[in-house]
Amino acid sequence: MVCNRPVGSTVAKLDEPLRKALGDRTAKVMAEGLDLHTVGDLLCHYPRRYAERGELTDLSELVEGEHVTVMAEVRKVQGRTITKRPGYLLEVTVTDGRGELMLTFFGKKAAFKPERELPPGTRALFAGKVSFYRTRQGVKKQLTHPDYRPVAASGPSGSGMSEVAREFAEELIPVYPATKGLESWKITDCVKMILDTVDIGVDPMPEPILHDHGFIRLSEAYEGIHRPKDFAELSRARKRLKWDEAFLLQLALARRRRAAGSLPAKARPRTEDGLLGEFDQRLPFTLTEGQLSVGEEIAAELAREHPMHRLLQGDVGSGKTMCALRAMLQVVDAGGQAALLAPTEVLAQQHYRSIVGMLGPLAQAGQLGGADRATRVALLTGSQGAKARRTALLDAASGAAGIVVGTHALLQEHVQFADLGLVVVDEQHRFGVEQRDALREKVSGGRPHVLVMTATPIPRTVAMTVFGDLDTSVLSQLPAGRAEIKTHVVPPEKPAFLQRAWERIREEAAQGRQTYIVCPRIGEQEGDEGDVEPKDDEGERRPPLAVLDLLPSLEEEHLSGLRIGVLHGKLHADEKEAVMQRFAARELDVLLATTVIEVGVDVPNATVMMIMDADRFGVSQLHQLRGRVGRGSLPGLCLLVTEAPDGTKIRERLAAVASTTDGFELSRLDLEQRREGDVLGAAQAGRASSLKLLTLLRDEDVILKARQEAAAVVEADPELAGSPGLAAELAALLDDERAQYLEKA
Repeated sequence: MVCNRPVGSTVAKLDEPLRKALGDRTAKVMAEGLDLHTVGDLLCHYPRRYAERGELTDLSELVEGEHVTVMAEVRKVQGRTITKRPGYLLEVTVTDGRGELMLTFFGKKAAFKPERELPPGTRALFAGKVSFYRTRQGVKKQLTHPDYRPVAASGPSGSGMSEVAREFAEELIPVYPATKGLESWKITDCVKMILDTVDIGVDPMPEPILHDHGFIRLSEAYEGIHRPKDFAELSRARKRLKWDEAFLLQLALARRRRAAGSLPAKARPRTEDGLLGEFDQRLPFTLTEGQLSVGEEIAAELAREHPMHRLLQGDVGSGKTMCALRAMLQVVDAGGQAALLAPTEVLAQQHYRSIVGMLGPLAQAGQLGGADRATRVALLTGSQGAKARRTALLDAASGAAGIVVGTHALLQEHVQFADLGLVVVDEQHRFGVEQRDALREKVSGGRPHVLVMTATPIPRTVAMTVFGDLDTSVLSQLPAGRAEIKTHVVPPEKPAFLQRAWERIREEAAQGRQTYIVCPRIGEQEGDEGDVEPKDDEGERRPPLAVLDLLPSLEEEHLSGLRIGVLHGKLHADEKEAVMQRFAARELDVLLATTVIEVGVDVPNATVMMIMDADRFGVSQLHQLRGRVGRGSLPGLCLLVTEAPDGTKIRERLAAVASTTDGFELSRLDLEQRREGDVLGAAQAGRASSLKLLTLLRDEDVILKARQEAAAVVEADPELAGSPGLAAELAALLDDERAQYLEKA
């Protein structure tokens, strides 16, 4: 494939289709392989890295199945005629000075170019899909029929070196994310041609911002990132383009905050003599300073005639549910209703039991023993019996239930509320935008107040971006009396540790205490339950351990004689509820479960959390699971069982989890190991991420400055009438799907 601008075309515009700029064939490959459709898309397809003449790619980092571009030097060339499949087999061994990579070519000897063009000592770029094959000497890495391009190693002089190679030799060589049929150097050729003909137009960034921050112009930035003369020029280009990503994102969120602040909502002020005051007087403990402070923030916002949009984040056990319940009671006192949306039936039932238990007589309106001032709490889930469901629907629609707790069942069209004033979303990342929006639509004459809760600690930069249109409250204190949790890795090289773990569970049971054992899978062909991590750097691995596979060995060997219950997502709701009730009532010593117990489950008598195949879970998920123990005065123990070898990245991750119980510290580690994704929702639409250079963890200063500048711009000119270029850039970023995502979020 060759990049040729069609005859008759002159200047390219950023919104010009690549079909017009590069021709139908090239445009088709770019669209299908890289999701690139316009000239602007191609210019924003930045190099992954840059190679220098004397630099060779570290071959040890190659991942099986990945399409790569590497720079290496030919060490050995060996060809032979093959009879099984008539033809010629050429094996070229290349090296980075430490490891080796085999290149395999098949063809006819008479016209075999690789043998002529790749003599030993040749340095070249090679592109292809990495495959592994086993030999007696170990695992070898291979590229079959790779594309290649010789590269000058030291200056333009030298016989036999092409003009293209001389150009490569004189500057940094961009290495692009590539795809089959479109190697990195072919993308370089296309970008070069576009840069030579494109008209960027007027720089969209306001002149004062360019001046105050010392940014280069956009045209210079594109030039500097795609064909930099040196690293200083590259640095200036990256600085400008990172800023554009951060600023446009914060501009979108600033406009969203402004729009949300102008929407109408019914004020729900606190009353002097109501359920909330009665509830606070009955509390057998003192609220933490954090709970009181957050409570005041929420109370003030509920009293406004504009909808509250607040994110309440706090580590495991910090008391978020207490803050949410007090907010719900304030709304009930003001004549409204509150809905609590939970991601699983287990968690919804846990919330229901917890709220009813904390309220006591205050949740028994119309019942014998109910308080004078009381309401009802209704539970609505998808697998309820018909009678219980009818009662819950009637209580919600009539207003008899001031608080309605439920799962996705709350979102169904026939579920109605008398006066829905507050929506509380627990573990919001488990819900799609459309699901949250469906609950808001159940309010007539305005918008409800919204409180979003998460027990997954969020780094500040993520809170400013992913949740940038929400005000944020953080609960950092743990309630008094919470016990310490110790975490240990149980590794494969020390089998005695695992034996000791089983003994420890027996010892806890002998003292009347309880244990969770968590597996990644149920054991059915439907696959994993929960967010199981892909395989890391360990090569071939057995399937993740399943609950139903482990159960027989627990009953017959490791924990024989103990009372073991099983809990997973495939059980009927009544079965799940019965198992949890038995565990909470101490009728079970061990609960063998999947990640359905990850959040919200509260059994203070449980002291041990044993996570099998712990390496299959993410950092945040391990931290959530660990938070199920140590919830009372008894100390907690978390055991991370793994078969991952020592010295691997997986083991480093587990060691980090074991080293601290600080969820915010672990959240930064989690973010380091994950791709940011698209904070504007394009990931949900299956499109490329809008964040290409900006990293939420390392670019905190950039994001903070961009947030401040964006707020000032929107305050001065909400419609961006004075910055048409900026308005056009924002419109391009917020296509219909993304704009809808932000509107609903």
